[in-house]
Amino acid sequence: MIRAISIGALLSLLVLVLYLPSAHPPQRFLAQLQSDHSAVAHFWGAAAADAMLDAALSQHTDIQHIAPIPNADDAPSPHRVDGAVAQEMSSVSARLFASSYFRSLDAMLLLATYRSALTLNWFPWLALFPITVTVDSIVRRRVKALEFVHHDPEMFAVLVCGAIATACATVLLLVLPVSMHAALLPSAPVLVLTLSARAIASYHARP
Repeated sequence: MIRAISIGALLSLLVLVLYLPSAHPPQRFLAQLQSDHSAVAHFWGAAAADAMLDAALSQHTDIQHIAPIPNADDAPSPHRVDGAVAQEMSSVSARLFASSYFRSLDAMLLLATYRSALTLNWFPWLALFPITVTVDSIVRRRVKALEFVHHDPEMFAVLVCGAIATACATVLLLVLPVSMHAALLPSAPVLVLTLSARAIASYHARP
């Protein structure tokens, strides 16, 4: 069951992420980025919001060098080829690099980078809770093993599947052009780690 849910969740996530740039123009993602920035400035403060925006722009520049998104500067030069072939190359390059899908994909990547910067910036302050839950789960697992108490495979499967679904939902939230509370994204990894830690307590351990 865990394997089937993992494959289904990952395939659904891939389809949705690839579909979003075709369903929304680049202006929609940029408008959402502006809205998110205003919400973050209102909730966390203008200084923190500006710092995260600078970090996101810097990371986005680095990601563009490795992301598989075509850039007009990387287009092959048609000057080495004569006649109809050069004209066709120029036409294909113009259509590809001016594609609304790739411009939306780039804008979506910028939005995801900003939200990732928000998540990474505040997650260390929230990490104490999942760390505590992890330690407690490891201790409970050890105590159950020493007491010869049977583990709960059904609960383990439910918790693992919940962690996988929450992780995929978190990735989807990074690219989805909808408004959300500024504290939601930093809290999502906490929930994923908490569910994973609780799964440890239900996993079989030998005494």
